[in-house]
Amino acid sequence: MQIKGEMIIGRSAVQGKEGTVKAIDPSRNEQIEPAFGLASAAELERACALAWDAFDVYRNLPLEKRAKFLETIADRIMDLGPALIERAMQETGLPQARLEGERGRTCNQLRLFAKVVRDGRFLTATLDSALPDRAPAPRPDLRLRKIGLGPVAVFGASNFPLAFSVAGGDTASALAAGCPVIVKAHSAHLGTSELVAKAVQKAAIECDMPEGVFSMLIGAGQSIGQNLVADARIKAVGFTGSRSGGLALMKTAAERKEPIPVYAEMSSINPVFMLEGALSSNEKLPQQFADSLTLGAGQFCTNPGLLLAIESPALDKFLAGAKAALEAKNPATMLTPGIHQAYTSGVAKLAAIDGVSLVAQGATTGMTCGAVAALYATDAANFLAKPELEGEIFGPCSLLIRCRNEAELIQVAEHVEGQLTAAVHATGADIATARKLLPTLERKAGRILFNGFGTGVEVAHAMVHGGPFPSTSDSRSTSVGASAIDRFLRPVSYQDVPAELLPAELATDNPLKIARVVNGDLAWNA
Repeated sequence: MQIKGEMIIGRSAVQGKEGTVKAIDPSRNEQIEPAFGLASAAELERACALAWDAFDVYRNLPLEKRAKFLETIADRIMDLGPALIERAMQETGLPQARLEGERGRTCNQLRLFAKVVRDGRFLTATLDSALPDRAPAPRPDLRLRKIGLGPVAVFGASNFPLAFSVAGGDTASALAAGCPVIVKAHSAHLGTSELVAKAVQKAAIECDMPEGVFSMLIGAGQSIGQNLVADARIKAVGFTGSRSGGLALMKTAAERKEPIPVYAEMSSINPVFMLEGALSSNEKLPQQFADSLTLGAGQFCTNPGLLLAIESPALDKFLAGAKAALEAKNPATMLTPGIHQAYTSGVAKLAAIDGVSLVAQGATTGMTCGAVAALYATDAANFLAKPELEGEIFGPCSLLIRCRNEAELIQVAEHVEGQLTAAVHATGADIATARKLLPTLERKAGRILFNGFGTGVEVAHAMVHGGPFPSTSDSRSTSVGASAIDRFLRPVSYQDVPAELLPAELATDNPLKIARVVNGDLAWNA
């Protein structure tokens, strides 16, 4: 499929007329053809109008048809073949194997949500039978289901050009919920976005979806992104990116006449607690840490940006091993020149803070946009006294907090902000300390893992990829896993509605054969 510099509005491919922009090859810091036209206010209006017109039609389609649409999107993405991977490699500097894996993850997400839709459990169908003879007052017939919120604005992420972008988890879960989607493409991977958007469009036409079920716009954040969130027809937002970007969208959404939810994944340093038993017994831990830190040039939202350990000879041994492992790491190309500049600036600021020392640094070369890995250290007292040490550095840089004892370790755990992940490396000898840490970590993080690192988010029913602020804007939600669909649903109760007007999932004879709660009891096929 040829890349033409187009965006997608319903069933049309459109070349914007509000100026042009080109993607950049970060490995050479050079622009890539073709030029992409930027959307105008009229094109934004057209996309929103189509999405609103499509909403009631799309959400009321049979569940099987919605599920088939999601599966067809996955099929059409796979049909793009090597062209998609080649363009994504050119626009991101990411290796082929990483992008092929991400493409598989993207399609697996779509297929997971197809299964979720078919199961019907996401609807939370609930029936309470009428009790006309109940005293002192009768109970009416009550039935509940969840419906989609309405059209959803999705913002593509820089670090995952497929899995958190045009057809990524936000889009898949919103479509599964019955919500049309308008994507704002990320400027870092415009060609990749066009290819995927046209695959989604092709699937929508093939499955006879209403025209406005999907659109993708290209434009600057203020003129398109903020105006998209401000449009009255948009009912929710999915965003993955910086804290400043997420907060700006939250502000716009809150100031609307009708405020709407913004599900923003923003900032996380993902603390890793290395307890003495694990430090003493796991000789692979230094290399495991170095591999996790540098994975994808450190451009993962679950990157281990903070290490915590109690002073001991075992910690000194770990640091010696981590130094050797990091010094053997060559720099890797970052996603954009801007991200690279922000990384180098962030590392320089960290290094200049009093009480912070360099432990290890990766190999340096003259690579364009190359990220050099680094590990710094400070003590707990310094960390607790200086808020600037808590900021996320997006890239392969981590800070070790040396604690004097268990009490100080737990004090630091209590101090850190909300996180996507918190990891504990422990053996049986560390169980007592781990038990003391666990209640704090449950309050601080969306995912707690033992003897591993957070860089690897499984697409599964039990996964949570979210957490307390500032890791996300809503700690009750996840952007990965089957529960991600809940973000874009709301409950509706039906009281004494005539049988012929009830939705199929609430009909008395349960024609969809889905799991329901009937008079307080879980009922299958009833």
